[in-house]
Amino acid sequence: MNSASLTQTFRRIRSNRFFESFVIFIIIFSALVIGAKTFDISPRTLWLIHALDWLITGIFLVEIIIRFLAEEHKQDFFKQGWNIFDTLIVVMSLIPIEDSELALVGRLIRIFRVLRMVSIIPELKILLNSLLKAMPQLGYIIALMFIIFYIYAAVGSTFFADINEELWGDIAISMLTLFRVMTFEDWTDVQYETMEVYPLSWIYYLSFIFFTAFAFLNMVIGVVVNVLNEEHEKAVLKTKVPEPSNTELQEEIRALRKLLEDNLKQNK
Repeated sequence: MNSASLTQTFRRIRSNRFFESFVIFIIIFSALVIGAKTFDISPRTLWLIHALDWLITGIFLVEIIIRFLAEEHKQDFFKQGWNIFDTLIVVMSLIPIEDSELALVGRLIRIFRVLRMVSIIPELKILLNSLLKAMPQLGYIIALMFIIFYIYAAVGSTFFADINEELWGDIAISMLTLFRVMTFEDWTDVQYETMEVYPLSWIYYLSFIFFTAFAFLNMVIGVVVNVLNEEHEKAVLKTKVPEPSNTELQEEIRALRKLLEDNLKQNK
């Protein structure tokens, strides 16, 4: 069996629905195993969990190898960021550091194995890619929101510091208080406390809530939804219009060459 047929075999395994479902099941099972370690369990059960953890790591290693061998051009495998992430997580999980000073790092690496779900499920990958691509646009909205926070925090610290030092003592504490107001966490208690001294202070809170909770957050949602729609349309176009293979391109070139030769013969 030559390398081309082996690649086709591994490609069929990679695209098999049962294989994909099995990998998703193992990722979920891995998350449950990690969660089980946080409970107070007997040493025998803990040994069983460690054995299952190494079995899961071995399955992940085999899955990465299959995905790597399924690539026609092996160097293309590492051109995708998620493939690099998956490979690093699996390889670092193989390092025996449970009984060393880096045991905490080993546990964290195993926790991040749950993120491999994103690279397996295309819909999750589209969601995360959309969020990352929306970050430059979201940065301007966040910057403007910070300016509003800063202005309102300075005003609140100036007027309300004498009323409640714990909530309005300085501009940093005032910004935390305003975040509480924006998330509607008992914000009316804060408002009524200042209204006893400044009856019109309700204007301060309502205007702040309008700018942050309504205007800016809706802008953030709008940007994310817009980018998500663009990424979804790109994914649909890729599935509807597949790129031609090398064989198809060669056949088209031969057909064009034959057509040109026929035209030259007719002209002669």
